[in-house]
Amino acid sequence: MRQHNEHRVSTEAGSHPDRSRYRWTIVIAGAVMTCVAIGAMFSLAIFLAPITADTGWSRAGISSGMTLNFLVMGVSGFGWGALSDRLGARPVVLAGAVLLGLALTLASRAQSLVQFQLAYGVLVGVAASAFFAPMMAATAAWFDRQRSLAVSLVSAGMGVAPMTISPLARWLVSAYDWRTAMLLVGVLAWALLLPAALLVRRPPAAPIADAAAAMPFAEAHGMRGIDALRTRQFLALGLTYFACCAAHSGPIFHMVSYAMLCGIAPMAAVSIYSVEGLAGLGGRLLLGVLADRFGVKPVLIAGLLVQAVVISGYLFARRLESFYALALIFGSAYGGVMPLYAVLAREYFGTRIIGTVLGAATLLSSMGMALGPVMGGWIFDFSGRYTWLYLGSSLVGLGAVAIALAFPPLPDRERSAQFA
Repeated sequence: MRQHNEHRVSTEAGSHPDRSRYRWTIVIAGAVMTCVAIGAMFSLAIFLAPITADTGWSRAGISSGMTLNFLVMGVSGFGWGALSDRLGARPVVLAGAVLLGLALTLASRAQSLVQFQLAYGVLVGVAASAFFAPMMAATAAWFDRQRSLAVSLVSAGMGVAPMTISPLARWLVSAYDWRTAMLLVGVLAWALLLPAALLVRRPPAAPIADAAAAMPFAEAHGMRGIDALRTRQFLALGLTYFACCAAHSGPIFHMVSYAMLCGIAPMAAVSIYSVEGLAGLGGRLLLGVLADRFGVKPVLIAGLLVQAVVISGYLFARRLESFYALALIFGSAYGGVMPLYAVLAREYFGTRIIGTVLGAATLLSSMGMALGPVMGGWIFDFSGRYTWLYLGSSLVGLGAVAIALAFPPLPDRERSAQFA
């Protein structure tokens, strides 16, 4: 089977343009796909008021579609990642592209709240999760040098989504009714995602001697995806990813409310959230370049430490200028570290099972993301303030640093005893 896979990769590689040129096409395609998929999913916030006004459905009921998105994405992302290991990234992202346009079309025709929740909450979540793990894995496989930067650029597509798809959805809603606007977003998803998915290729096979020298232990010894999930390396990776997301999700979600409680005007408070998002784009590029230069682990640990410290810094912010300064650093830190987990997974486990590994790690990160907003709301309802949210999140962030510091060494093909 392994010889067959190697022959298939080599055969497909023969139709590729030069690796050094085409690999950036993979990056562009991945950035477009993550932008459109995440942008389409998060456009629910734009449709919320028009749907309520037209249908009479409750805002809580419509908003639950987003909750379903996060829950479904974590589970289905693991499945898509494992499937991409078997079939390659292209058929997976093609399926996701077809499903996303179909889900938006069905949601635009929904005649009941339950139908809408199933179409938007479940199907959109399943479709949107088909792009992240497979494309991060595919990009990591194409790059030997500048891998961190390349993966960060693919991830940056998600950061661009609020500045592209959301304004477009707002314009469509103002020009048409919400059903037509959502249908057009679905058609646009097909128009952009299907061609981008067709650009995805397997990387050319490296020369056998070079491939053997660079091959991690897991790949060299044919480790299965399910076996990789039981290693110390994955445990450290997954727990760090979980703690990282649990640390920043609450402060991000409750940032506007917290700033308003500190006396910041509502529109200015919203702008703090926007500054964080823009800073996240710069952070992805900065930490990606630094990781290529200094190594992914030290840069990841440094980014996690900055994130934890800055979260606690919000407890002392009272003026808008202070919030902006912290938002710039905080956004750069949490935005910059997120793509690095894919790079670390590639260095630990190689390319053959990275979809499974990254999908499982993303499932854990989704659980962390879901934890922060709920805990923040509970803390505020109980105490009437956000102090314990930011303090607790900072401590969780320091926990992520501690786990990252305990990362096992990178796998050595000649020291298999370490990989257990």
